[in-house]
Amino acid sequence: MLKFLPIALAALYGIAMYRVSAWRTRRELDARSSELADAKLKKLTDGFAAALDLPRIVVYIYEIQPVNGLAAPDGRIFITRGFFQKYLDGEVTAEEIASVIAHELGHVALGHTRRRLIDFSGQNALRTALAIMLARFLPGIGVIIADSITSLLMARMSRKDEYEADEYAASLLIKAGIGTSPQKSLFLKLEELTKTDTSKIPAWLMNHPTVPKRIAAIENLEEKWL
Repeated sequence: MLKFLPIALAALYGIAMYRVSAWRTRRELDARSSELADAKLKKLTDGFAAALDLPRIVVYIYEIQPVNGLAAPDGRIFITRGFFQKYLDGEVTAEEIASVIAHELGHVALGHTRRRLIDFSGQNALRTALAIMLARFLPGIGVIIADSITSLLMARMSRKDEYEADEYAASLLIKAGIGTSPQKSLFLKLEELTKTDTSKIPAWLMNHPTVPKRIAAIENLEEKWL
């Protein structure tokens, strides 16, 4: 019975981490966000709401500078202040911002947001359990191996979620009469907007698929749909 104790402790640790992470995320977003008020973007999100048969879609501004969009575990959609400023400066269009909103709506509709929080907690629990077990056989490097295994597993799951959210967004953009062009054009701008060079990171280690693969996947969908 004692041999299962590390696994049980890791599971309890994962549950505790999930609850703490959810509380911290909600508190942070509540404290540093406000409802987005932009007439052009509202017209586009109203189109999404009509396509989804919803009364309205509320988007919030998260007061941080990194360029990003995100969906909270409670279903709220956020655009960062840094991303919104790129729109105000004319570096991205309203339709491109709308494509990000559609992508985040996909994460919510497909259940990714809640699962990601669970996955984060589970990742820590799995890492702990693996480290305990591997340390018995591989002293000194067991922790390193455990960390590598869990990181690769979570990166693969995250990339799958991104493809699925891209597909949802593409479908919604087409249904709302916007089309996928803004979605693809924004992908081409992402590296410059976020100031990262993804070419130096192996694709299988990235949380997001590479830009060419994301665009190719959308174009494959267009060939089937249109």
